[in-house]
Amino acid sequence: MGTETRSSDRWGIGRVIGYLERLGPTWLAGAIAAGPATMVSLLVAGASFGYALLWVVVLSAILGTVGQYLAMRLGLLTEAGVVAVVEDSLGSGWAWVLVIDAVLAAGLAQLVIMKTLAEVSATIVGTAGVAALADPRLWGVAWALVLALGLAGGGYRIAELGAKLLVSLVVLAFVASAVVVPIDPAEAATGLVPSMPADVGGAVVAAGVLGGAVHITLLTMQGYTMRARGWTERDRGIARFDVVSSMLVAFGIFSLAVFLVAASVLPGVVDPATIDEIQAARALGPIAGEHATWLFLLGLWGAAVSTLGGNTIVPPYLLADKLGWEQSVDDPRYRGALVAVALASAVGAFLEGAFFELLVLVLAFGLVGTPFALAAILVLLNDSAVVGETNSFLENVGGLALFAIAVVLAVEFVLEELPAASAGDPTALFVVAFAAAMALAIVGLVWTAVRDRFRACSG
Repeated sequence: MGTETRSSDRWGIGRVIGYLERLGPTWLAGAIAAGPATMVSLLVAGASFGYALLWVVVLSAILGTVGQYLAMRLGLLTEAGVVAVVEDSLGSGWAWVLVIDAVLAAGLAQLVIMKTLAEVSATIVGTAGVAALADPRLWGVAWALVLALGLAGGGYRIAELGAKLLVSLVVLAFVASAVVVPIDPAEAATGLVPSMPADVGGAVVAAGVLGGAVHITLLTMQGYTMRARGWTERDRGIARFDVVSSMLVAFGIFSLAVFLVAASVLPGVVDPATIDEIQAARALGPIAGEHATWLFLLGLWGAAVSTLGGNTIVPPYLLADKLGWEQSVDDPRYRGALVAVALASAVGAFLEGAFFELLVLVLAFGLVGTPFALAAILVLLNDSAVVGETNSFLENVGGLALFAIAVVLAVEFVLEELPAASAGDPTALFVVAFAAAMALAIVGLVWTAVRDRFRACSG
């Protein structure tokens, strides 16, 4: 009886609970992926094009899983951060390119997420009748201070826990709405056929949806969060489960629920060109009724808070790895970098423009910088001098497919920005210049890897 009980516990509830207790690194990436930018991109995609971009939503969960799996493999096999591995294997210059690429993408996301948090906070208190506190700039400064003090001292976890509970509530509301709203299965199925809407903005929205799951920030942070948990190659089983359960299952359900509800409820009800948080809240009307606005605002607020905390640590992680600092608040240099990034976030509250449009744009921009990180990860995972177990054929096929799709959608986005760049729009000019620099960097990285491999074989 005792043996049967131990065996049952080993393969039953006890093992499941043990697995759940050990999950974490990719769930942190998944929490960032399921942040306000992705939520807004999915809402805009559904409101603008109905079910037409369903194929992108499904692909985002699958390819997001592939990307995090490859990043997980590199982290476990090297037991080091990606920046250190790139520096040791490919050189300091390429490590700096990766750092700059990731810091730019994470930094821009930080500013727009802070703008979102500040404006939603101001909207909430304004709706509650406290007009004196309805200034987003005030909230931006306040949240930057909370972020700096919390991350440097560890007290931010309480706010983050509450925020995650709110996010969970709004995700459950979207899942419940997906059951209640009249989703047309036949019409939705047509969205599984890959096609790009001819309407202006289609490429930006598609790139934003995919950029929520396949983003340089998520790829680069995977190795550092696993190291923080002490995971090694022996933890490969739990690491795989961590990736699949968070990105494919949890993030996939989140993405499908938000998109399908938006595509069923919002077209014809709101103007996609002027959609804001109040209009977007109508998506939850079928399940929340008159409380839809409050539920959506609180969920968007929670998503912004939890994502802001995770995103803040990315630039300090990368800089610390490159400069040889300890990746802990025990190192005053790392703590100082954390505080600096947190305080700089306040600038986001002073940005012009509607945060709904900016959130989609910042994810699309991040996707432009992502292929370089993917190329670096694939190069390293196929170098036997770096990893003891190089990629299998299927792993390479998955990685190359991810790289190709990310490049295609990034190019579509950049091409859509070209007319504005030609007219002198500074944002579009920056996007095009950044894309050109990243394209050259990818070519140079691949050439360096091929040259070094040839030299090694010749020697």
